[in-house]
Amino acid sequence: QVQLVESGGGLVQPGGSLRLSCTASGFSLNHYSIGWFRQAPGKEREGVSCISGMHENTFYAYSVKGRFTISIDRATNTLSLRMNSLTPEDPAIYYCATRSDYDVGRTCSGRYAFDYEGQGTKVTVSS
Repeated sequence: QVQLVESGGGLVQPGGSLRLSCTASGFSLNHYSIGWFRQAPGKEREGVSCISGMHENTFYAYSVKGRFTISIDRATNTLSLRMNSLTPEDPAIYYCATRSDYDVGRTCSGRYAFDYEGQGTKVTVSS
């Protein structure tokens, strides 16, 4: 059974950091593309960052470039997102999703259906 389970969300002050994790079971992250997406209340879903499992090509949304880092731990089959310098624009439900596609830009566009996605973890930024 394929599952993606996110963790690591929480409350952090502006300028703070969080590390999100997405543990995959039932398939290997070494294949295709996987990424982090977020959706805030009243806003459209946004592709935050994606990575190709085989080549580790990465994509970052302009709004997070330089602040967020995506990575794969192959030993634990876990996708991570290190988020630094969090701002009041970052709060959302963050979830991981994967597509059968090597193109990380296409995966992160959000215009194509996902093969699998998790339930999400909530990130709140507040002082």
